[in-house]
Amino acid sequence: MTILLSDPRVAAVPVRESGDPLVRLDPDFGPARAVVRRELADRLAAARRELPSGISLRVVEGHRTVADQRAIIAAYSAEVCAAHPGISPTDLHHLTSRFVAPVAVAPHVAGAAVDLTLVGADGDELDMGTRIDATPEESDGACFFAAAVGAEARSHRDLLARVLGGAGLVNYPTEWWHWSYGDRYWALLTGADAALYGPVEPGTRIEGEAA
Repeated sequence: MTILLSDPRVAAVPVRESGDPLVRLDPDFGPARAVVRRELADRLAAARRELPSGISLRVVEGHRTVADQRAIIAAYSAEVCAAHPGISPTDLHHLTSRFVAPVAVAPHVAGAAVDLTLVGADGDELDMGTRIDATPEESDGACFFAAAVGAEARSHRDLLARVLGGAGLVNYPTEWWHWSYGDRYWALLTGADAALYGPVEPGTRIEGEAA
């Protein structure tokens, strides 16, 4: 059974903040130059080294502010309400968490998650079955990692899982592109005693950059 980020077991995981700094990913991960925790950056680099020649990781998003997270929640909640008229607040919270995490447990807010895909030597994104950020509604569930997709997309998703899982990251199963390390969801899935990272405080400096 899929564990969603709204599951009380996720919020129950304690956080023992490690103090690992934020860093900006190098340009080889794509033009977004996403900001993540340093250990996550190191693990992404290790995963990249395991990819076949001519294939690389492109990270399109890392750390997200609380304000940005709330804006995404509001926008997607409206989409869910439109698709399910009269939905109860409890069901709305549950369905919304398939696509965007509640603020308190959001891996992106902790700098612990990335949204990424695979690209070829020409820089074009490989077939993954859906675009990044395709909602369950618009993709008819094809955004779920284990969804039935074409053979090429399935092989690419499996490759992503092999290299990122091998580097210690976990996938959020309703989003093939979302992978995290050190957050509460990661801790629950891996059996760690506690999360390594909590929400990043506003104004936190990015290592190597001016305040």
